[in-house]
Amino acid sequence: MKNVSVLARFFIWRLRNLSNKNFTLILSFIIGIIGGLIALFLKTSVFYLRQLLVSENQFDFQNYLLLIYPTIGIVLTVLFAKFVIKDNIPHSITSILHAISRKNSLLKGHKIFSSLIGGAFTAGFGGSIGLEAPIISSGAALGSNIGKYLRLDYKNVTLLLACGSAATMSAIFNTPIAAVIFAFEVLLLDLSRFSLIPLLLASVTGTIVTRLFYNEAILFDFPLSEHFATGAIPFYIVFAILTGLLAVYFNKTFLFVENKFQKIKNQSNKIIFSTIILGILIFIFPPLFGEGFETIKILFKGDYASILNNSIFFSFKDNLIVVLAFFSILIFIKVIAAVTTISAGGKGGVIAPSLFTGAIAGFIFATIANSLNLGIQLSVSNFILIGMASVLAGVLHAPLTSVFLIAEITGGYYLIVPLMLSVIITYVTVKYFHNDSIITLQLSRKGSLITHHKDKAVLKLIDLAEIIDIDFNTINIDANLGDLVEVIKKAHRNNFPVINKHNDLLGVIALDRIREVMFDKSKYEKIMVRNLMIQLPVVIQIDDTVEVVADKFRETGVWNLAVVDNGKYVGFVSKSKLFSVYRKMLVDISSD
Repeated sequence: MKNVSVLARFFIWRLRNLSNKNFTLILSFIIGIIGGLIALFLKTSVFYLRQLLVSENQFDFQNYLLLIYPTIGIVLTVLFAKFVIKDNIPHSITSILHAISRKNSLLKGHKIFSSLIGGAFTAGFGGSIGLEAPIISSGAALGSNIGKYLRLDYKNVTLLLACGSAATMSAIFNTPIAAVIFAFEVLLLDLSRFSLIPLLLASVTGTIVTRLFYNEAILFDFPLSEHFATGAIPFYIVFAILTGLLAVYFNKTFLFVENKFQKIKNQSNKIIFSTIILGILIFIFPPLFGEGFETIKILFKGDYASILNNSIFFSFKDNLIVVLAFFSILIFIKVIAAVTTISAGGKGGVIAPSLFTGAIAGFIFATIANSLNLGIQLSVSNFILIGMASVLAGVLHAPLTSVFLIAEITGGYYLIVPLMLSVIITYVTVKYFHNDSIITLQLSRKGSLITHHKDKAVLKLIDLAEIIDIDFNTINIDANLGDLVEVIKKAHRNNFPVINKHNDLLGVIALDRIREVMFDKSKYEKIMVRNLMIQLPVVIQIDDTVEVVADKFRETGVWNLAVVDNGKYVGFVSKSKLFSVYRKMLVDISSD
């Protein structure tokens, strides 16, 4: 009671002293600070763990440890989830989108820290994934649970969830603008005039925290040394088409391998099989160890030969053909290593693998073009950056996020023209093959994906169970007119579902259709219910989305539709109630 009274006193004080907008700004600032510290903890712990486990020397006995490091990390992650958290829900951007569309933006509280620990174990011991998904998931859970604790409505909980996501993403990359665009483009948040301000505040605060405390070696920045050359535009166009195809390969391979692992039902077998594959891949190709940002930094500095250090190809590091072949293989197996890590039970995402794949592709393309003496010397570093943006845009279906991410980590907009050109071409290429990204495909198939189409977004937020009326009086099919009249006397509805003893819905009787006979007592015993009912050409299945329900109302023109669960009668949905809930929801999510 003491806690309740303290919370109640706080609510009273807030209502007297703070407007809703000012209160939201304060919360977004707090979330920005905590989100920055979350990112700081995870990135720093993984950085130093990697330094401890992996050397950059020539191939030696430590390489054999690469065969078991990923297994240790994944096993620790799985054990932590099973015995400490006792929950194995995904820590991914997909789970955040599902919470927004189907769970009133509410995420479990443990995800604030369980995402961090799972990500640290997985990536720290070499899991070939990105830390962005666990960090963003942790930030989203932070905002969601603060909103839940303070009894905020759906709109404000969703805004705080997005603030947590933006704060942690900006803290990872030091890109506050890209993080806000991420909330709009990837999390599909509907930005209004006011929601933009808390997002910016949380994002900037997260960036400041990491700038103050990050080790310089952890910072993800690539200052430009060469400006954009107009003569390279044809090369950027060709490269963008290739990265589009590469992103398609990334998406298809990820989904294919993921589907294969899902068919392995035994968790122990899945872990054993996955970690063996992952260990062998990392043993042969050490750059697959962890996120891969170290490799990108080395490539950007032009010291590509040193990437073969600590690998069985160490002695060939001065042979350009071997180096290019080595990197070419990396392009195609990074996604396999990533999905294998996740499928085994590791916690991570695809942002870092996408950036890694794009960077390698940019290096290979520019290096080969320069070696062919085609009349222009391409900037290898610029193509590395363009490749990162292009593949990320193709994988996430987030062109704006990709453009501003690279623009901010390079400290300027000198590459904005080739960035926009390449990202657009890549995005169009990928959309030709896939309408949905990796993170939205499953939700889209289930009809659970929020979109920027306002009508569809509102319909997806409505829970069918909330609009089903169950107070209709039923009548058994073996009853007669007299029995029906007795039911009508107690009813306040005009429709009467007809069922059998198993509660199967067989039809419906409308009051208007029996008015002429219902007062003729001589017919009470003669006329049977089965002769009065009409068949229902369309019914609502209990697992239909509200968007499907709206389509059925539009197609039939009726005002009431019956709801069934495997043929069993559940209730009715009225068009008027659906419209009423729709209007309320629209006001709730749209007003400032």
